[in-house]
Amino acid sequence: MSKIAIVTDSSCDLSDEMIEKYDIRMLPLRIIYSSKEYRDRIEISPEEVYESLEEEIPKTSLPSPEDVRNLFEKLKEEGYTHVLGIFISSALSGTYNMVKNFINDYEELEIKTVDAKNLSIGLGFIVMEAAKELERTNDFLKTCEKAEKGIKNSDLFFVLKTLDYLRKGGRIGVVEGTIGELLGMKPIIATNKEGAYYSYGKVRGRKKSIEELYKIAKEKLANKKCHVAVMHGDAEEDALNLLEKIKQIGNVEETFLGQISPVLGVHTGPGLIGLGIFEV
Repeated sequence: MSKIAIVTDSSCDLSDEMIEKYDIRMLPLRIIYSSKEYRDRIEISPEEVYESLEEEIPKTSLPSPEDVRNLFEKLKEEGYTHVLGIFISSALSGTYNMVKNFINDYEELEIKTVDAKNLSIGLGFIVMEAAKELERTNDFLKTCEKAEKGIKNSDLFFVLKTLDYLRKGGRIGVVEGTIGELLGMKPIIATNKEGAYYSYGKVRGRKKSIEELYKIAKEKLANKKCHVAVMHGDAEEDALNLLEKIKQIGNVEETFLGQISPVLGVHTGPGLIGLGIFEV
């Protein structure tokens, strides 16, 4: 009898309740200050990151090799035979490639790694669909196929108060910056097929940028049913207002409201509003 585990990383932005419900194993990325290092979501909260940004913008890093090794050893001890790992876009983080390097050390486990080409709830939706398939079938091949298919069905769009943090973290990709910012232009940022950031569109001012997310949701929901998530970085009121409007559109199967993980907050700063849409 196969015993199958699903592993992801802390950038997935699934709630603790969802992670516990489906027994999803989560590798924490790391947040590194000059005086101390923290494991994302375990040893530091989003609020703590935002409160300290003016004093120091920390660095972020992959899960520690020790955490990866400990997780695989634990799965082995618990009698797992198969592991499906679904991770943040390799264009934005080295997590996927790093975990892949551990596979040969655990020949007794059949391990499949998937580059989600997304992050935050864009990754989270893919993990959730795989977890639901595993619960239904306990079939490793079907669960892996569900994850691979989910990559094409998962979209993420977000707006920021400032691009400064994205720029300082070296994650800005092909997002247009400085001149537009001076004119009050706000890019709608999305991930492309390679999993890198790009400008999906741009509008003037924060209010219009959030309205643009609503328009994107309306367009996506016009002809198909979707799961919808609105994420935020220390901007819960704006996120809640947007989600309430989206709920009225129709074709919304399930909704989710949440705050992004601390490690993502380092790169976006306070004020992020994100829209995740998963076609079902």
